Amino acid sequence: MTNTHDHHTPRAPRGRILHAAAGYDLLVWLLLLGRERAFRQRLVGLARLEPGQAVLDVGCGTGSLAIAARRLVGPAGQVEGVDASPELIARARKKAVKAGVDVRFTQGGAETLPFPDATFDAVLNTMVLHHLPRETREGCAREMRRVLKPRGRVLAVDFGGSPGERKGLIEHFHRHGGVGLQDIITLLTDAGLRVIDSGAVGVRGLNFVLATAR
Repeated sequence: MTNTHDHHTPRAPRGRILHAAAGYDLLVWLLLLGRERAFRQRLVGLARLEPGQAVLDVGCGTGSLAIAARRLVGPAGQVEGVDASPELIARARKKAVKAGVDVRFTQGGAETLPFPDATFDAVLNTMVLHHLPRETREGCAREMRRVLKPRGRVLAVDFGGSPGERKGLIEHFHRHGGVGLQDIITLLTDAGLRVIDSGAVGVRGLNFVLATAR
């Protein structure tokens, strides 16, 4: 693929932008019932991250997952985080400094990722897709595919329980809806990725899809 993006003048992102950085981590803690550290370790395990790899966290929020990924890939690795909210990016940078890890955080939209083609071994997308309109969601999937190296992986996680399933805490907080497992599979497949694993994360209502560049 040829990268046609002007990385110096990104388009304004579409979809929900979460600005309340002070309450963001508290909300995550509540949604995960205080098990956010175990949840992050579960995600980096599902993404099959290895030392020395380059990783991108799309919709990185305040940076906790990106920091966990950086610790796993080690000094030979590289981790970038991108989010549409300047306030969340500012908080993520402070957290990385406090944690003593080298993660670069950039403000940008999920559908116009400010990175060259074939840059990353893995791209993480956690509870981001449900914030995006369908057209933007599709653009995000194409962009994640674009920035992947050959045989690179995308891990997409979002909530969307089975029909008739009783709503959990996450769904009650996010009344604007989720993205079902099959919807994520279709989204990534249509973007040119091959699904290699999928299922429940282990937190009520959350599903994951792991896909690779064909």
